[in-house]
Amino acid sequence: MLAIETFDQRQGGNVLYKALSHPLAAAALGALTARLRPLAPIALFDPDGIAPALLALAPDLPPIGEVYVQDARAIGREIAGLPARPLTELPQSAAGALLIAAFDADRIVARLAPLLPAGVECLSLDAIRLPRELLTVPERYAERRNFATNFAFFRDQDGLSTRLVSANYWSGYGAGAVRLWLRLFAADGSVLATWEEALPSGAGGFALDSRAIRARFGLPPFTGQLFLHVIGAAGHDVVKYALDTFPTDTSGATASLSCTHDANAWPSERYAGLPAPRADERVILWVQNSHAVTIPAGAIALDRMGAERPVAFSRPIAPFATEALDVAALLPGVHWPAQIEVRAGRHVVRPRYEVVRAGRTRIAHVNVERADLAPDPALRTLAAPLGRGFLLPFPILPRRRFATIVQPTPMATTETTLPLRLDLFDPEGRPAGSHFLGCLARDHDIALDLDNILAPDALPEGGHGELVYDFRAGGDGNGWLHALFRYADRETRHEAESSFGGHIFNTLMTYRDEPQSYNGKPPGLSTRLFLRLGGGGGEGGRQSFTCLIYPTSAPWHPHSATSLLLHDAGGAVIAETHLAIAGSGSALIRPRDVFGPDRLARAGANGYVLVRDTTCRLFGYHGLMDAAGGFSLDHMFGF
Repeated sequence: MLAIETFDQRQGGNVLYKALSHPLAAAALGALTARLRPLAPIALFDPDGIAPALLALAPDLPPIGEVYVQDARAIGREIAGLPARPLTELPQSAAGALLIAAFDADRIVARLAPLLPAGVECLSLDAIRLPRELLTVPERYAERRNFATNFAFFRDQDGLSTRLVSANYWSGYGAGAVRLWLRLFAADGSVLATWEEALPSGAGGFALDSRAIRARFGLPPFTGQLFLHVIGAAGHDVVKYALDTFPTDTSGATASLSCTHDANAWPSERYAGLPAPRADERVILWVQNSHAVTIPAGAIALDRMGAERPVAFSRPIAPFATEALDVAALLPGVHWPAQIEVRAGRHVVRPRYEVVRAGRTRIAHVNVERADLAPDPALRTLAAPLGRGFLLPFPILPRRRFATIVQPTPMATTETTLPLRLDLFDPEGRPAGSHFLGCLARDHDIALDLDNILAPDALPEGGHGELVYDFRAGGDGNGWLHALFRYADRETRHEAESSFGGHIFNTLMTYRDEPQSYNGKPPGLSTRLFLRLGGGGGEGGRQSFTCLIYPTSAPWHPHSATSLLLHDAGGAVIAETHLAIAGSGSALIRPRDVFGPDRLARAGANGYVLVRDTTCRLFGYHGLMDAAGGFSLDHMFGF
């Protein structure tokens, strides 16, 4: 496993990891290595405890002969395979150079210079700093906003294209000029293009279209990854987007459509929620190396969830390269509804997977499987004001046309049981049934088709369901409740799927960090969700829709006070409408029906709808539908 610390649920992301792994920093590390090589052996001073990450991301550094620390408690601790020595012994160093593993190190260099033996060169990680023009806060290099970065699966090949859509939501936090630094990597990890784009000055929408980028730079067909670096960010360093995969024509095998959420910028040790293929399917896991170091052969592995018999991928993967890993090739004989665990060793951000079936293809993502969670016995006896506690809401699309399948997914390494119940509601929030799934084992193979528990005429216009903990048959919970939701068009056989996790919703009482809040302390009792329009007036017949759900762990306001605000590409609001969603109810909304084609045309290809509510937290899923019978669905993002 790559020896890096990326993200901690309590403290957030490790900005020093991002500073070391940025593509430009990675290239500069090569130059620093070349400079140090004739001075070997070198001494290393590790004031911030980042030596393991530095050595993992710069494996070609020359041999380290001495390691120094300033914290007396760290004396003797093994770092880089050597016992750490106190900094007071630096005058006796026999090294040719001292490397200070820190940024903004001028004061450290000045402090240590008198202690260095004659001829010993002193260098720091300031040698790999990004150019000043790429920094949001240049006076503090290790500042989160300097590394507002993320990756995106990006393709323009085999009749399929991709379009990344988001908005300049940093403007709402007081940002001035905001721009993107972008680098597109090919499948072999080589750089196809590097460029910058300015974002709208206000809260305008923007899109990065693979077709336009390919034409702009005269590129061949490609499947790779796009690195995004936001300069001028304010409020937070999270880069959120929706990514649509769509056909360049609507005939034959490319009559497909899918969307996925942002990639989650933090590499994880494991991921879960990867479905095994049906007998007539091919499931491809797109493994995209997030670093400038090769993923060794055997470092990526797949395991049937709960089997604990991982099968390793036998080939190395080059820096920033993309590898199509066929699930069946590693795990022959493992079929849906079995689930697959991805052992990723912190080499990749949240991967995408592709399901190919009956001439169509769909893209979805796996989720981070946490290693820091233990069962929480208190969930069995939550205080009454928290009601049903953790809920995982999901839409039930209109049943006349769509089938809905639910598959609970273990999402923590310690999770051995999933004691679950499914509660169903119509759009007005009226209960439509309840089904106890049991105390499921980690290796369960349950995928519940709602057709098997609902009457044929139930929920004809859809509604929503909620997975909740139910301990009547024992078991444990941890609050990290996840599931995969699969939807099938009964007419066209096109499918879409999404996966997400549960929260406590809409209670004044709090439990740990729930109800989760985007800003400030919990409880989170407001909504700001982004809904893209699918290309303005409906390019290729694609029209967007959203399923908005008002989940209530305990009784809250009887109805929401929801506003839908149509923005143009510059961020101006050109139309607004309001709706009231019943508590425990839902609404299926199509912007074309709400605002009309003329207003959508005014909004333009990069316009969007902001779903706003200051009285409750709504949970949303969004998607597109096209004229060829394709549709997509994934959970929305807020800011």
